[in-house]
Amino acid sequence: MESIASASAIVGMVNTIANQAVKAGSYASEQIKKAYTGVQAEQRKLAAAQTYVTRYDQRHCQMRVMPGLMKEPLPLDDIYTAVKLLDDRTICYFVGLDDLEETYRAKGQRRFGRGEGDRQDGMEVANAKQYLMVLGGPGIGKSTFLRKIGLEALKPKQDESKQMHRECLPVLIELKEFRGDTIDLKQKITAEFEICGFPEAMAFTEASLAQGKLLVLLDGLDEVPTRNLNAVIKHIEDFVDAHDQNAFVASCRIAAYRGSQGTFFNRFTDVTLAEFDDEQIEQFIRRWFRSQLDMEAGTADRYWKLLQQGKHKATKELAQTPLLLTFLCLVYDREQTLPAQRSNLYNKALNILLSEWAAQKRIEQDPIYDGFHPDLEKVLLAEIAYKSFKDDQLFFLKHDLTRCISKFLADTLDAPKHLDGTAVLQAIEKQQGILVERATDIYSFSHLTLQEYLTAFHVIEQRLEEELVEKHFTDGRWHEVLLLATGLSGNRGIKLLEYIETNAHKIVSIHPKLCRIIGWTNSIIRYSQQKYSVIAQKAAALSIALESINYPNYMDDNGVLFEDNIFNDLQSIMHLTCREKDFHSAVSTLETIASFIRSFNNVDNFNEIKFCIEPPNDSTFTMMLNTRAMTGKCVYDISAISNIFKGEKIEELNKQLICFSNKNRNGYNSLQDSQKWTKDLKELWFETFKLNEASLFPKTEEPWALKNEEVWALMEYVYAIKLLLTCKEAAVRIPKQAWVELETRLLTV
Repeated sequence: MESIASASAIVGMVNTIANQAVKAGSYASEQIKKAYTGVQAEQRKLAAAQTYVTRYDQRHCQMRVMPGLMKEPLPLDDIYTAVKLLDDRTICYFVGLDDLEETYRAKGQRRFGRGEGDRQDGMEVANAKQYLMVLGGPGIGKSTFLRKIGLEALKPKQDESKQMHRECLPVLIELKEFRGDTIDLKQKITAEFEICGFPEAMAFTEASLAQGKLLVLLDGLDEVPTRNLNAVIKHIEDFVDAHDQNAFVASCRIAAYRGSQGTFFNRFTDVTLAEFDDEQIEQFIRRWFRSQLDMEAGTADRYWKLLQQGKHKATKELAQTPLLLTFLCLVYDREQTLPAQRSNLYNKALNILLSEWAAQKRIEQDPIYDGFHPDLEKVLLAEIAYKSFKDDQLFFLKHDLTRCISKFLADTLDAPKHLDGTAVLQAIEKQQGILVERATDIYSFSHLTLQEYLTAFHVIEQRLEEELVEKHFTDGRWHEVLLLATGLSGNRGIKLLEYIETNAHKIVSIHPKLCRIIGWTNSIIRYSQQKYSVIAQKAAALSIALESINYPNYMDDNGVLFEDNIFNDLQSIMHLTCREKDFHSAVSTLETIASFIRSFNNVDNFNEIKFCIEPPNDSTFTMMLNTRAMTGKCVYDISAISNIFKGEKIEELNKQLICFSNKNRNGYNSLQDSQKWTKDLKELWFETFKLNEASLFPKTEEPWALKNEEVWALMEYVYAIKLLLTCKEAAVRIPKQAWVELETRLLTV
């Protein structure tokens, strides 16, 4: 308990309260005077203070969020990440549905949630406000923040902005305990002091309240049983009015607060807990993995670097919610990686929100949930997710949601008959926060990741894999859904891969020129898998062929040349099918070749060729190049291409290039000589790789030129092959023989 104040500091506060009570001559003064003066009283006060500090630490500052996963509780101070607050204007009451969709897409991010506007340090706000209402969704860290406020109040006062400046005794009350007819805050506070051994606990409570020495932390207003809620609200309001010199901080889920039309506690300033930003996520991870063993192993650095990778973008989105970030840290702590099958990970995260979190907090569920079990709710949410995602709709009107829910309930055999769409929507929003109100009567899912997972879940439940692939497999918006659907499909995963393969071949089959180019790649590679897989060899060959093509100046919606998209996807295909070191070797070789071809495609560009070629020794021919991906010059061994391509001329290529290099070194007397040298070099290259054969480009066609529609088709085709390989990685099980047969057909006409 090094982080918590020594009991002597608390004793000083107790003495102040007792002395002022005696001077005031109040009702409680005689009891206070007898109990808090004298030698024995000093010992009792010290023992009570020590017990109070210890009890607060044990009850409220030992965090065990998920008992099934956490080995042991962790001290709050060790893992606490400073929260950031937003004022209550974060919900846009008068924004329309189309405006929300347009704003979200313009941002180009996956983040839906509250988090716009100025963020304020949570502890600074708590210091500045006497009455504070902390709002937020499930698992956002409201209870943790209240516990941290109380913990800071117990520490010795220092000149630190992150501490509570007000000298007061924190008392944390969990409002879910008000289940019965008796609602008495003063009695609850008295019980906290009494159980710790404070003499004359009721009198001490009266004196503390009268002097404004208490910091009353009211946690979980939304967790009060519905039947008692109005009575609890009325009691708290009256209590605050009666003891308005004290400080009060309350917490409540946003949906429950909004549901009451914002009538709770007029004295209080409403603030909203912001979702974690990247800085907070990294800080949380570093605090979580702070053991000596983790520090030596660099666990936090490795995990943070992993989350930054593009393939984990959707997973990182979940980390914006502290509850789910805790879950992700526990998963990484156990496995030291993030599972390739993200469907299982997201399913667990969804279950935590649907049922486990409420069960662990021992929250009494709303009566609306009698008979509306989590499995049924999951199917309902999946139907909503699929319909909206299919319609390219991320935000939806409350009216449409309630109508969809009502229709689902009416069509479900075992659904409770007393339920209606409006009540169920309110319960889902309040209990789990999976559907969130973003503007007046406009909702979205709490995370795009959960909407994607639920969409994939619906696809598998309804056997819609073939429709999914046919309509959406080249649409990047559905990429994550396809991966998750593969992971959820179990033994049927191979069928989804076959659907992708079939539709990919349809794309290029109507373009004869593309078919011939792909055919060329199959004729030039070695087919040996000693170093590079066959698929990687085909991708490498296709990269070389495409370097010689004249592309239209054609860009995608993000301003990226289609040419660059194709090459990036080809590199991804190689990455997915090669060992890491072999992948880097292959990419180095391809960049060498790409630079070489780009150099001599313009026969007038003699100077670039002249300074590219240098023979460093007799056995190796290298090229100094400046590629699109690098700012400096690097050296690559061109002899590595013999690991990918076959043919006698390829075996002799090094000698031929050294010969050309010697000619270069001897110098030229005229521009015409240099142009001829470059032209001859280009012809050597094209002959070596059989790039000038008539069968590739008949005389009726312009050689090495693609039309817009051919470029588009090629980009979609290569993307589809990359998607198929990525889905294979996401699958739980793919039969070996089925994959071998499918693999031989990839990048093949």
